[in-house]
Amino acid sequence: MFSDIQLPRDIYASEEHQMVRETIRQYIKKEILPNRERWEEQGYCDDSAWTSAGELGLLNLSLSEEYGGGGLDFSFSALLIEEAAILGLVAPAISMHSDIVAVYIEQYGSELLKQKYLPDMALGKKIGSLAMTEPGTGSDVQAIKTTAVDKGDHWLLNGSKTFITIGYTSTFAIVACKTRPGTDQEGLSLLIVDANLPGFTKGKPFKKLGLKESDTCELFFEDVQVPKDHIIGEEGMGFIYMMQELPRERMTIAIQSIGVAQGAIDDTIDYVTDRVAFRTPIAGFQNTQFKLAELATQLSVYQAYVDKCVKLLATHELTAEAASMAKLGATELESQVVDECLQLHGGYGYIWEYAIARRYANARVTRIYGGTNEIMKLMISRKLLSRYTAEAKAKRKRRREQKVS
Repeated sequence: MFSDIQLPRDIYASEEHQMVRETIRQYIKKEILPNRERWEEQGYCDDSAWTSAGELGLLNLSLSEEYGGGGLDFSFSALLIEEAAILGLVAPAISMHSDIVAVYIEQYGSELLKQKYLPDMALGKKIGSLAMTEPGTGSDVQAIKTTAVDKGDHWLLNGSKTFITIGYTSTFAIVACKTRPGTDQEGLSLLIVDANLPGFTKGKPFKKLGLKESDTCELFFEDVQVPKDHIIGEEGMGFIYMMQELPRERMTIAIQSIGVAQGAIDDTIDYVTDRVAFRTPIAGFQNTQFKLAELATQLSVYQAYVDKCVKLLATHELTAEAASMAKLGATELESQVVDECLQLHGGYGYIWEYAIARRYANARVTRIYGGTNEIMKLMISRKLLSRYTAEAKAKRKRRREQKVS
């Protein structure tokens, strides 16, 4: 197994980490795997998956105990994400609920919002989604067209969202909208919108290539009256909040990708050890040995970088560029690993009952969501070339001033 050649990882070395790891494994074995095929058919997981996770203390691990959270640092959330990915867990989307939606509320929400949502989120009684993407915007959050007009005692919300993870099963959504229509980033705000409000409707879960048991859908808002106090933080500060939290979201994807890659290698080692071709176990062929050695080596290198980023995120020192590099590198590696591992499975790798087929289908989207990898490259290159960009801007300014004089 890949774990047999891993260097010691002090990031998850404590006894408390090991207790959380065992809890995750038991949760997946008892609550998830027996229901997975049925959830894949219906396109979403049952509410019991959430309440069971809440009862075991697996939700909101890194949030304050004051609001029902685990009071732990981000490394525990990272452990949950990685371990679940190793074991093939897709639904429920715990990281979206606990490490993104709940964090927005705790970091920027009022005391009223914290008390109203966070304790029930920790128990799995309320499920939160994040509604940013729109049909015509993709990764460009500044182009959002959903509007919320100030009507005195409420906001009047109109617009639509798409590709919303757990949007169908969520009981509320954090909605990115323009509270100053006609503006760019300075007019963007975040509202908490309960799913039972009149005018809030949901599309059916999309039939997707992968992540079949984790629902993704469209959300529609037609004259939805959102209470005035359901705004997160200050009006017009939504873009700033999103930019501050995107590194955490991208790290959850990077961690997940590392876990999926490790699980794929472990699955493949089991398969090639048992599968015989030409009267020889596939593991006995040099091509198999070299491929697995290459993949394990590459994964070890990326794993070390992601572990370092997890530590920096836990101490609030992680930069946006470092998180983008982690997301870019880990997701590209994940796709390479699952592709090579599927090839080593031969025809059986294309059969859905084999874990590698699910991993292959699920892995493709990680290079798209959380900001496409092209956006990651843009963010990284901007930082790398910031001096050049600043100098070029200064030169253009001097030329304009010379023409005027």
